Amino acid sequence: MTFEYERTVSTTASPAEVWALWSDVGSWHAWDPAVERVALEGHFAEGAAGVMSLAGGVEAPFVLEIVEPGARFLDRLAIGELVIRIDHQVSPTAGGAEVLVRTTVEGPGADDVGPMVTGDTPKALEALTGLAEGRS
Repeated sequence: MTFEYERTVSTTASPAEVWALWSDVGSWHAWDPAVERVALEGHFAEGAAGVMSLAGGVEAPFVLEIVEPGARFLDRLAIGELVIRIDHQVSPTAGGAEVLVRTTVEGPGADDVGPMVTGDTPKALEALTGLAEGRS
C-alpha cells in the first residue's frame, strides 16, 4: 500500500532562509508540531542518520537520503513496517520562494496512517515560512 500527499506554499523568505531552518534539525520542533526532538549523528548531509521523537512518544529512526544544499532534502523514517519519505524542496521566485513538501507512506495500513502523518503539514509549512520570513 502507498499513500501520497503534496503541498506547496509561497513565501517572501528567500530559499536560503528556509534552508537555514531545514538544515538545523534542532529547530524542527519550533515549526513542525509533530516533532518533539531530533538527534542527528554528524552533519546535515546524505547518509546522515538520527532519531526523531514524535508527538505521542514515538521514536522514529531516520536517514537523510538526498541532500542538495540550499534546495532539497529527503528524509526516510522507519516506523515498524511503515516507511515514510518526506521530500522537501525550496526554489526561488520573484518575490521569495516556493516551498514544496511531498510525503509518501509505504507499507501495511499506509492509507490509514498517511492522513495522520500529513495532517499537520499545513500548520508546519505556515510556521516554517513564518519563522523564515522573520529572519529577513
